[in-house]
Amino acid sequence: MLLAIAAAATVIVLPMLFRANVSGHDMEFHLASWMDVAQQWHQGVLYPRWAADANFGFGEPRFIFYPPISWLAGAALGSVLPWRMVPGALIWLTLVLAGVSMWRLARYVLSETDALLAAVFFAVNPYNLMVIYFRSDYAELIGVAIFPLLVLYLLRVAADDRKAIGGVAVAFAAIWLSNAPEAVLASYAAAALLVVLSAVKKSFAPAVAGAAGLAAGMGLAAYYILPAAFEQRWVNIGQVVIELLKPVENFLFAHVDSPEFVWFNWRMSTIACLMLGTTSIAAVFAARRRRVVPEAWWGLAALTAIVVCLMSRYSLPLWNHLPKLRFVQFPWRWLGPLAVPCSIFLAMWFSSLRKKWLAWIAVWAVLAILLSAMTATTWWDTRDVPVMQQAIASGTDYEGVDEYMSLGGDRTDLPPEAPHASALNDAGDAMSAVDGVRIHVQGWGPDKKHIEVESRVPFNLAPKLAFFPAWHVDVNGHPAQAVPADDTAQMLIPLAPGIYRVDIRFVRTGDRTAGDCISALSAAVILVCCWAIKRRQNSAKVTP
Repeated sequence: MLLAIAAAATVIVLPMLFRANVSGHDMEFHLASWMDVAQQWHQGVLYPRWAADANFGFGEPRFIFYPPISWLAGAALGSVLPWRMVPGALIWLTLVLAGVSMWRLARYVLSETDALLAAVFFAVNPYNLMVIYFRSDYAELIGVAIFPLLVLYLLRVAADDRKAIGGVAVAFAAIWLSNAPEAVLASYAAAALLVVLSAVKKSFAPAVAGAAGLAAGMGLAAYYILPAAFEQRWVNIGQVVIELLKPVENFLFAHVDSPEFVWFNWRMSTIACLMLGTTSIAAVFAARRRRVVPEAWWGLAALTAIVVCLMSRYSLPLWNHLPKLRFVQFPWRWLGPLAVPCSIFLAMWFSSLRKKWLAWIAVWAVLAILLSAMTATTWWDTRDVPVMQQAIASGTDYEGVDEYMSLGGDRTDLPPEAPHASALNDAGDAMSAVDGVRIHVQGWGPDKKHIEVESRVPFNLAPKLAFFPAWHVDVNGHPAQAVPADDTAQMLIPLAPGIYRVDIRFVRTGDRTAGDCISALSAAVILVCCWAIKRRQNSAKVTP
């Protein structure tokens, strides 16, 4: 099983060994995150929250808002492999994870051979190929890879397997810690599955037990979710859904005034039609299996119907009003969850055929044609990795993203060549020793800054740092107030004439502490409950 999945994953990444890395839409973002984290590890920061090199050195709270699994995995791989190999290695590992996850789900409803075929198809399904070759969204790829495990444990919960509640929690938490849009989709998909499973079982028990697992999963991931939710008020998070990133502009076969955007959208729309059509046809031919595995068939059929509905532009009111759904941005992101019923229904349908191998060969042929077309039309780039390495090593650093910029600031107005600390008058003009101000930077780490100042006149100390409430400022050992500059939101520290030692530290805020406590408590409750369930089952076995 593992060998077949690994072989399929190898075929997908093989072109990258001979050509270059694929430079998709999000390649630079992920590459910068990995290198930033790896550099902070070398500086003693084990779990970064602040992306110190973003915005050309002004930084941003990227690692508070972006889920950790992808940037931790990328940084870890970059610590043991050449950076050029990291994207391909991460893709390969994620595709293997996807195949194993689907194999475990498929084994629950199919024979071992059919489960293996479903697993291989899921690992290399057309949407995954689009994510790899045109989007380079490694975090979403990981979230999609975990989704079959969530479906599996929900099905087991419906079958009165109380131990599966812990599995629901762990799988759901892992999706949240992989990719926030995928987690939103998983939340709605899981809720719909629980409703269908309860209807099939004619009992509220699956819904209650499943909801408990989902709540526990949210608790496990609370150390990320709570700060990300609470601290959104401190950044321009609304920039996530600006022009061309809104659901209304990303339905299938959208028409907007951007040829490049339309070209990509129509390619994704073609993939969507292919997967939707395949899933629907396969579901019809696999309908006889609904008597054998009713919970799985009806649950996956309902998931397919939800995807069809929410990828239609007639669902726009739902995208506008359902909580957080608009932050998914792209309705075609539902193709990730859709790959689960697509894989299972295909395997169910082909299992009843006399020559199912011919059917699967036809599927592999279609995938081979898609892969060939994608490798021929994607953007191959040998410069992404060395250019980013050079930028971080030289201190010129990299661009940030609009949605993580401090509230009211515009990252494009930040002066890239600014020193680590400078002096400004009330008009925003630079001051120097000629004006009576001397500044000496004693230390400049990713989460700690130490500056000595001597001045004969009042001024504003301007560290090369974006304002963010988690930065705590001490002046001569006493807390001091920092303010954001107009337009740029650069940190400013007003000082009177005198001699000062200014210490700036990125501190643990109350929401982070609360999130950590909730996660720890959730983990303890899950472990205790699993222990109690196992003990009860063992007692039942020995009872005559």
